[in-house]
Amino acid sequence: MFDAAFDPVLTVASGDSVTFECVSGGVEVMPPAGSPYAVPPALQAIHDSKPERIGPHILTGPVAIAGAEPGDTLEVRIEAIEPNNDWGYCAVRPLAGTIPEDFPERYVSHIAVDRTRGVCKPEWGPELPLAPFFGTMGVAPPARYGRLSSREPREHGGNMDNKELVAGSTLYLPVWVPGANFSVGDGHGRQGDGEVCVNALEMGLTGTFTFVLHRASDIGAFAWPRAETPTHYILMGFNEDLDLAMKQALRQTIDFITARSSLTRVQAYQFCSLAVDFRVTQTVNGEKGVHALLKKGLLF
Repeated sequence: MFDAAFDPVLTVASGDSVTFECVSGGVEVMPPAGSPYAVPPALQAIHDSKPERIGPHILTGPVAIAGAEPGDTLEVRIEAIEPNNDWGYCAVRPLAGTIPEDFPERYVSHIAVDRTRGVCKPEWGPELPLAPFFGTMGVAPPARYGRLSSREPREHGGNMDNKELVAGSTLYLPVWVPGANFSVGDGHGRQGDGEVCVNALEMGLTGTFTFVLHRASDIGAFAWPRAETPTHYILMGFNEDLDLAMKQALRQTIDFITARSSLTRVQAYQFCSLAVDFRVTQTVNGEKGVHALLKKGLLF
């Protein structure tokens, strides 16, 4: 869950790096007795404590960045992401997913992970390469929202499930509370765009992040998460209605282009139609996601 009232567990300076060890999964998706897969001790300890749950994810944090204030931007450099477990799961559950009416029964698959070879293999399917990323990364939301489920992505980030945010990419988050208060979790070993059945390869990951604080006057304030990879800029939209998520992502992209080029808004609109890829991020988190991929070097 996310809440502006949560106290940070650690405070660091801008420029510092932090390694987060994250676990994943509630008791309902753990391997059965006699399975070859062991529940990590840190995850078992969480289950044994019977924590309050608002939302489906186990998050690590929050970590505050000294001096961060509302209106600033937190740059999150994703330095490294590594699996910390030898299995993960993918589950279908009633009333969830993209077509829940077609799949009304719970179905959980436990999937073997070979960390040395960088692959995973469901019992029922082919071997697949790992492409690990964190489905949920975010700062504390605006205080007026109170306590939020970790399920829906919003302007603070959260459960974006954007598979482009692998090691080597950078996430930019608007700051809403003093310290920013960054949390991370929901490790994914791999995922297809859409995440249609509600889960990716859910598993424990360890990630290292470098935090860089930017004042609004330095790079310009913005109200929604943005990102970049070595090859692309990424703009995002979230809404219960996928059409409106698409419109938001498109408007974010037009704003991004016009702020950094001499193009007018209508020219940027045409440029998006000519050269920007819009992809469905996920359709299963209540607030659906669309992300735009603008290739670097085409305009700037």
